[in-house]
Amino acid sequence: MVAAWVVDEMKTADLKDKRLNDRLGEVLSQLAEHPMASIPAACGGHAEMTAAYRLFDNEKATFEHVLQPHTDATRQRMAHHPVVLAVQDTSEVDLTRPVQPVAGAGPLDGGNRRGALLHVSHMFTPNGTPLGTLYAQPWVREEGVTCASLSRAERAAVPIEDKESYRWVDTLRRTAEDAQQCPSTQVICLADSEADIYELLAEGTAQPPRVDWIVRACQNRALQRKNSSENDQEAHVREQVFAQPVLFTHTIQVRGRTAKVACETRGRRQPRASRETQVEVRAARVTLRPPWRADRKLPEATMNVVLVREVDPPEKDQPVEWLLLTSLPIDQIEQVRTVIQYYCVRWMIEVFFRVLKSGCRVEERRFEHIDRLLSCLAVYLIVAWRTLYVCRLGRGCPGVNCETVFEPSEWKAVWKVVQRTDPPAAPPSLGEIVLLVAQLGGYVNRKRKDPPGPQTVWIGLQRMYDFALCWRLFGPGVRSEPLLV
Repeated sequence: MVAAWVVDEMKTADLKDKRLNDRLGEVLSQLAEHPMASIPAACGGHAEMTAAYRLFDNEKATFEHVLQPHTDATRQRMAHHPVVLAVQDTSEVDLTRPVQPVAGAGPLDGGNRRGALLHVSHMFTPNGTPLGTLYAQPWVREEGVTCASLSRAERAAVPIEDKESYRWVDTLRRTAEDAQQCPSTQVICLADSEADIYELLAEGTAQPPRVDWIVRACQNRALQRKNSSENDQEAHVREQVFAQPVLFTHTIQVRGRTAKVACETRGRRQPRASRETQVEVRAARVTLRPPWRADRKLPEATMNVVLVREVDPPEKDQPVEWLLLTSLPIDQIEQVRTVIQYYCVRWMIEVFFRVLKSGCRVEERRFEHIDRLLSCLAVYLIVAWRTLYVCRLGRGCPGVNCETVFEPSEWKAVWKVVQRTDPPAAPPSLGEIVLLVAQLGGYVNRKRKDPPGPQTVWIGLQRMYDFALCWRLFGPGVRSEPLLV
């Protein structure tokens, strides 16, 4: 039985064969019900397992074609929201198999690790509810010389189109094109410091503006000089913003961290203690001086900057500091607060990748060739979205009817198992059922405790699907067949 949400999600599936379209829906439904299980265990039988592997081996079921209906559904969900945050980031898919290497996998670093890379642009509402993957690009690095092995001057001479970093610019352009199809929705692209590339900033400030964006700076870029005098001292972004008056202060909770390696020297990777601290917020408008490029002349880029910096960090501890470059307005204090609040949602892409890797275990899938694994990866991108969607929707819209997400057999079975009473006649709220699902996954429902996270939800969802199957087969209202004597 194909889940109702899968039927809606796969409406525009087009693998050039109706049987393949139907099989894609069936496989998605099976893997979504048991995301942590192996593919044979999730499919439940030899015939179903064989059908799944044949799907991933079919040349029509490419990564792009499998993901396309989900992308279409994501675009439809975007159109129902006034503001959508397009968060893009890159993650490694580690497929290192010392005994049985995956054919087609490429190097991940300078060592022996093998696999693929995945760049994703995932849509979120301002409260962190995921709407789906709008764009995803997997690729495999070729053997040999990479930009990382080149000198700084040699890297600067390589055209941006020939670098892996071009994916950030390309994704911004694709997002801007998709945003044109949702004219009533403001789309804001978010990216961390890896996207601090001048070509991307120039693309974002081009006129007329096509999409808004926020990028965390990783370097203190030079500003355009006001005149060409030799005595004119060069100014930089951070110092320019730091010279502005404090707009407001805010108390935050800082989570501690330890250095992953002892030789780490980068400031943002240094260890720090957990603490409650106060930050100051400043803002300014700046014009960046374009860097030199061998193959083109880059334009000036004018943008707004928001600086968030810890006031009094502990001695020998790295202070908290965000330097945010943005196209959003900063004329009023509330607008500056909005920029910071939007950027905080960027963390949800890290949660999404955690669900994909730990909840769906994509790196543990056993395929002999990378192409088959990438087709499977596209399916699990949809599964990961659905899992995180249920978790976050329970927080963002706890009062809505639970049947907007769950089938009657699902929420009734959960209610019966957790509450040990008959389910109510009227469907309860979504927030209440998500809590019960999380309890199946190990969440302890106490007063004044954090809401359930994705891990307890994805574990609970697997148990819920099993209980729902039993409810449909043996629950109330099921007519029992008379025994033949």
